[in-house]
Amino acid sequence: ELLRNKNVILFFIGIFAYVGTEQGIANWMSKFLQLYHGVDPATGGATAISYFWGLITVGCFLGLFLLKLFDGRSVLVVFAAGGIVTLMLALFGPMSVALVAFPITGFFLSIMWSVVFSLGMNSVPSHHGTFSGILCTGIVGGAVVPLVIGGIAELIGLKLAMTAMFLTLGYI
Repeated sequence: ELLRNKNVILFFIGIFAYVGTEQGIANWMSKFLQLYHGVDPATGGATAISYFWGLITVGCFLGLFLLKLFDGRSVLVVFAAGGIVTLMLALFGPMSVALVAFPITGFFLSIMWSVVFSLGMNSVPSHHGTFSGILCTGIVGGAVVPLVIGGIAELIGLKLAMTAMFLTLGYI
């Protein structure tokens, strides 16, 4: 019954897209910085990744307050737009910008899981336990999207491959 509900499928894809974006950036950021800016993955790359995860954490706490003040959909739209802008700066800006913009994407991704999940749960009147399981299965996006990026990178280069995440962020 739930799998026939269009909202269930759309929110599943939302979780898939979110986790895919998060893992796509986290998994490929250091390699991107090395290839396009000569950043040492053991130092500058690792630092950028740690700030990415740190800003996700900070954003989660800030998100608690923002979601008390504003509608979840509105916050999601603003944060998705921020994620798109910072990803664009990271991919197409100079090294000094990329080293800051990649971690800041983490901040903008931070509220997406909880907002997409709660909007999804509020979209159905019953079977919340089953639906939450379906949504949690969307974490498979974290395995699929980085793999797709790697495959595309082999064909056309990592920079263009990482632009695929504009589709996942745009979906959100």
